[in-house]
Amino acid sequence: METPGSQSSLHRANLERVVRAVRMAGSLTQADIARTTGLSAATVSNIVRELKEGGTVQVTPTSAGGRRARAVSLSGDAGTVVGVDFGHSHLRVAVGNLAHQVLAEEAEPIDVDASAEEGFDRAEQLVHRLVASTGISREKLIGVGLGVPGPIDVETGELGSTSILPGWSGTHPREELASRLGVPVHVDNDANLGALGEQVWGNGRGATDLAYIKVASGVGAGLVINGQIYRGPGGTAGEIGHITLDESGPVCRCGNRGCLETFTAARYVLPLLHSSHGTDLTMARVVQLAREGDPGCRRVVGDLGRHIGSGVANLCNLLNPSRVVIGGDLAEAGDVVLGPVRDSVARYAIPSAARQLTVVPGTLGGRAEVLGALALVLSEMGDATLLEPSAPVPGRRHAGAVDGERRAPVGALAAPV
Repeated sequence: METPGSQSSLHRANLERVVRAVRMAGSLTQADIARTTGLSAATVSNIVRELKEGGTVQVTPTSAGGRRARAVSLSGDAGTVVGVDFGHSHLRVAVGNLAHQVLAEEAEPIDVDASAEEGFDRAEQLVHRLVASTGISREKLIGVGLGVPGPIDVETGELGSTSILPGWSGTHPREELASRLGVPVHVDNDANLGALGEQVWGNGRGATDLAYIKVASGVGAGLVINGQIYRGPGGTAGEIGHITLDESGPVCRCGNRGCLETFTAARYVLPLLHSSHGTDLTMARVVQLAREGDPGCRRVVGDLGRHIGSGVANLCNLLNPSRVVIGGDLAEAGDVVLGPVRDSVARYAIPSAARQLTVVPGTLGGRAEVLGALALVLSEMGDATLLEPSAPVPGRRHAGAVDGERRAPVGALAAPV
């Protein structure tokens, strides 16, 4: 038995510190591990050697600053995680390992009017199929990250009111999917997961204070403060779509008038172009036409940018983030949308806050949320199990895989070294 303060308990704590640092970053050089954990280079070297001999980490040659170095990552077979993302009209699932590599990924359309039960049936089948496609044993599955387009009550786990999946309000997504898959499930809203995805794999790398703005059927912000997702006591932090821009404006679904969402969400914006461009437009198509020089679409996208910039300016004044990432389809518009966002920030934000802010497009596109779901599991899982790979995970039961016809293994997506 380890005694608190004993040499063995200190060694165990140092093992967990190194594993945690590698787990969160995906891959680190030994020098980076020493800087991150505060441990000496000699201690890190000894711990990495021990973890490698135990099969917990793998070490590969790399370079850092023009010098040879060794990159440390969790072993590819140390465990498997799954990300599930429900959107307005899609279901996307990804399977990854603890080395931050995506092993399989697939998306399929989903009817927004489908019941929650039908949606979870589809998710369960797709998870089983993709895990089976990787050839990895189901016993290696550590947990699932789940993204939903609505607020999650942090105390009850209940999904709040959502106009995107109206039949899902009042459900408990975490418990439902956990009972089906037999592994721990971590759930969050899509904007928060988009922020996590961009922070780990995309244009949010290196930023400890950032906001991820997603504009789709609704408008939301994922907030990262001091390196951690900020959800608020009730789980509703980041509802930037309900900042009031015009008290006499259109009535919003929340009951107020002139919310940012009523000037930027797709269901309000697309009708502006119906008379000139037809009624089968999508936001992705509007962005494409804007990039190609269509005057009407450029005007609409530019107006979107100015409105979003007003909301971002409010965030700057309140939270002073160093980076804002614009996600979703709008990220593809480039300077057509980013220029007006920056102009509004310069006009409405406190000058000192505006000077410190960088506004960038997301690089992950529609994958940001599902990759964020993978990152959520990686951030929430404990380290003790990784140091005892033969020990069973408490509460885990085996659920047989379901064979399927479509398999979509994709290339590795590694985190920065």
